[in-house]
Amino acid sequence: MSAASPAYLEIIEFIASGSTPEDVIEFHPSQESQARVSELIEREHSGQLTPDEKAELDHFLELEHILRMAKARARQILSGA
Repeated sequence: MSAASPAYLEIIEFIASGSTPEDVIEFHPSQESQARVSELIEREHSGQLTPDEKAELDHFLELEHILRMAKARARQILSGA
């Protein structure tokens, strides 16, 4: 993923490629994506976020929430719940 790519595209690619419950539990965004999101959060806190960056951050946070829910469900599946 290039620096110009929104960080959330990595999560979309992971979801679209299919996965097992184990894959879902083990998935973590790359360090590059994590750094990008950290940068966006810092810029948001300092009031320097552009509208496009705000949209990028919002998309990532929405997908991160979905991924957290998917991880919880994957754990339930693996435990037989």
